[in-house]
Amino acid sequence: MASLKALKNRISSVKSTQKITKAMKMVAAAKLRRAQMAAEAARPYSERMAGVMASLAGKITPGPQSPKLLAGTGNDQVHLLVVCTSDRGLAGGFNSNIVRAARRKAEDLQRQGKTVYFYLVGRKGRAPIARLFPRQIVHQYDTSGIRQVGFADAQAIANDIVERYTTDGIDVVHLFYARFRSALVQEPMAQQIIPVQPAESAANDSGAGVPPAVEYEPDEEEILAELLPRNLSVQIFRALLENAASEQGSRMTAMDNATRNAGDMINRLTIEYNRTRQAAITKELIEIISGAEAL
Repeated sequence: MASLKALKNRISSVKSTQKITKAMKMVAAAKLRRAQMAAEAARPYSERMAGVMASLAGKITPGPQSPKLLAGTGNDQVHLLVVCTSDRGLAGGFNSNIVRAARRKAEDLQRQGKTVYFYLVGRKGRAPIARLFPRQIVHQYDTSGIRQVGFADAQAIANDIVERYTTDGIDVVHLFYARFRSALVQEPMAQQIIPVQPAESAANDSGAGVPPAVEYEPDEEEILAELLPRNLSVQIFRALLENAASEQGSRMTAMDNATRNAGDMINRLTIEYNRTRQAAITKELIEIISGAEAL
C-alpha cells in the first residue's frame, strides 16, 4: 500500500495535469470555430474545381500534346504519397489515422509491384513512416512556422510537387488528409491529384470520344497551363484547412476525455488516501489502547 505522502503527491500531480488538459481543451475549442468556418468555406470552390477538372479529364483523348497534369504520363509505376499531418501531438488519433491510411495505400501499391515515395507535410507523420519506409521519404515540408494556413503555403507545396512530378519520373500523386465532419469525427481521406481522375459520368458516356463543344479563349493550352496548377494548389489548400479543423476538433475531444479521466483518477486516489489515513489512525488508536491496558 502506498504511503500517505506518496498518495498526496500523486493527487497533486494529477490535479496539475487536469488543469493543463482543461486549458488545452478551451484553447482548442476557441480555435476550432474559426478553423471549421475556413474549412467549410473552402469546400464549394474546391469541389467545383475538382468537378470541372474531372469533367475535362473524361473528355480529352490522351496524347503527346496533352497536359501531363491532366492526362498523366501514360504509366502508373511510380507513386508519390503526399501525407499531411500536424506539427503538434496530443490530438487523439488524428495523425495516426492519416498515417495508417497512407501506409495501407503504400502497402497495397507495393504488393502490385509499384514504386512508392512519400512527401510529408508536417512533422508528426515522419517518425512512423520513417520507421516503416526508411528510404522512401523524398521530402518533408516544414509547417512549424505557419500559424494560420494561407493559400501561399499551399501554392508553395503544389509548385514543389509539380517540379518533382516533371523531373523525378513520378507517374501518380496521391493526397492524404483528414476531412472534418465534427469535433468527434475526422475522416481520413485519400485523393488522387495527379493526373486528374475523370468523372465517372464522363468516363461511362458513350460519346466520350467525341470532342466536347467547348470554345477556349484565348486558347486551350494557355487556359489549362494556368488552371491545372491552380487546381492542385486549391486541393492542397483545402486539405490543409480540413486538417487544421480536424486537428483542433480531435485535440478538443482528446483533452476533454483526458480531463474527465483525470477527475476519475483524483476521486479514486482520494478514496484510497482517506482509507489509508483512516487505517493509520485506527492503528494508532489500537496501539494507544493496547498500551493503556498493559499498564
